Amino acid sequence: MYKSKLSEKNIQQLFKAILSLQTQEECMAFFDDLCTMNEIKAFTQRLEVARMLRDGFTYEGIEAETGAASATISRVNKLLNYGSNGGYQMSLDRMVTTKEL
Repeated sequence: MYKSKLSEKNIQQLFKAILSLQTQEECMAFFDDLCTMNEIKAFTQRLEVARMLRDGFTYEGIEAETGAASATISRVNKLLNYGSNGGYQMSLDRMVTTKEL
């Protein structure tokens, strides 16, 4: 989705760096250095919204639980169900399979 707006080399470098991480502690250290607290909160909120949508929660319930704006919930729902690259589904499926969700 954003590949055309960012340097291909830089995207590959970022994803290779993420894929090089081997433990949750390494991941936490990397993202703590890479992102602001607000960016990390936004990522975690979007993932929780995706999980809740997948589990059948209403927009109102998700707003109340996560504090996400309806626009955020709508965007995540669109990506989750109608035209994303399948990233949310893949990640959530794998976390269920490995009992991490």
